[in-house]
Amino acid sequence: MHLSRPLRAALAGALAAAVLPLAASAYAAEGAPSGAAATATSPKSLVIGIDGATFATFDKAKMPRVKGLMAGGMTATSNLYANPMAPTSSGPGWSTIATGAWPDKHKVVDNGFGGARYDLYPDYATRLENADPAHDTLVVGTWSPIRDTVFGPAVDTRLGGVSDADTTATAVTKLTTTDADAVFVHLDEVDGAGHSHGTGHQAYLDALATADTQIGRILDAVTSRATYAAEDWQIIVTADHGHTPGGGHGGNSPGERQTFVIAKGAGFTPGSVRHDVRITDIAPTVLAHFGVAADPAWQLDGKSVSTLTPDAFDALRPALKTRVDELGLPSTLKGWTTTAPGGWSVDNSAMPTGGVTEWRGWSFATDEFWSNTHLGQGRETSVRMRDVFAVADSDEWDDKAHGAGQFDSTLVSPSYAVTGGAPATVSYATNYKVDGPQTGDVHISFDGGPRQLLRSYRADRNAFEKLTVAVPAGATTARLYFRYTGTNSAFWTVDQVTVTR
Repeated sequence: MHLSRPLRAALAGALAAAVLPLAASAYAAEGAPSGAAATATSPKSLVIGIDGATFATFDKAKMPRVKGLMAGGMTATSNLYANPMAPTSSGPGWSTIATGAWPDKHKVVDNGFGGARYDLYPDYATRLENADPAHDTLVVGTWSPIRDTVFGPAVDTRLGGVSDADTTATAVTKLTTTDADAVFVHLDEVDGAGHSHGTGHQAYLDALATADTQIGRILDAVTSRATYAAEDWQIIVTADHGHTPGGGHGGNSPGERQTFVIAKGAGFTPGSVRHDVRITDIAPTVLAHFGVAADPAWQLDGKSVSTLTPDAFDALRPALKTRVDELGLPSTLKGWTTTAPGGWSVDNSAMPTGGVTEWRGWSFATDEFWSNTHLGQGRETSVRMRDVFAVADSDEWDDKAHGAGQFDSTLVSPSYAVTGGAPATVSYATNYKVDGPQTGDVHISFDGGPRQLLRSYRADRNAFEKLTVAVPAGATTARLYFRYTGTNSAFWTVDQVTVTR
């Protein structure tokens, strides 16, 4: 067993004394599953979290069960935040997965959990209990804060394991002897191997292989259930963060930030790969599986995967290019273009000549490409963007000689249909970061008429905007203009732009 956390041995001893007798009595009391017949529409959920699992190493590890889930379902990789939003640590990571909100909302920024707002953003199992207390919810975790803190007291059964082997045995027993509906299982020892050895060591790959075997036992417990044929199981595997090759996490390197969602079940196409799914989508996806729709008042950042649809920016992925001036990035990484998608355009008539090629005016990029151009300047906080998004970055553009003048570029939307005299809703994800003289303004024009100021940005703003607009009588179309100016300042990212009536 890899000791990944301070004082784990001491905690494990106390946990064993406190939890195992309770667990044993629970097994004896519950016995076999109840005689109530399951129906063909009986939803069941299993989420397995592998602490510190670095997806980029999976190809090198012996992980037949996880790779089997990938072949039979969906695989999506994405990036975590980094400071100043939160470090790539377990507390923020698991809280994000459980709640469906990013750290700037749930406020967990370390493993101390001080200031956590689980009252506003509870875990998904608690939301299931609130929707219907008849749901049987179960959490089993090797790391004690999983069952003591991240998942709240409304959860029916919260158990700790003194090791991943113990956690696995407990999960297997519960899955085979009870009728649990929503189950979360946390495995911790891959993280221990990451701390002790790093992802570049065989011991880390061996830890992944061990976790895979344990996951296989848990999956077998599901499929061996007497009622399995009449149950609709949704299986999700994920991680809270990755590790560096030399060991450790908490920083903003690609290996630490990359995470993943592997999902199998109804609605997930076998062997599919997606770029628009985030770990915040796990909670609403589980809730949707049980017929619980996310209330807009919850202000979740995630969405049920079934509701995600690509936008025009995402369609650019096949046309993305490798680096030109950003020589610090891998030469084979494709992730940017200045060619707008159909219906969109970029007005660079006020842009000086020169500057860094990739960022001359509004560009379209992936997080893997753009946020790694220069670490530690806040780009890692654009977590509300999905797949390909629009970027205006005066700071990076200014890193190469250019003509006189400031960055001044306008992103122009297609023409959207509106109804005269009725309100319309303008929605988009935005991350506006200030670090010097700059402006960000959103204008709207109806039927090609004068532009009207819709929203101004002069301070940091990382959110999903929903703006109500009064449409003039007789108007039939609306167009949006995102103008950004800056003098070696920071950036503005925009994504998922819609106008609805």
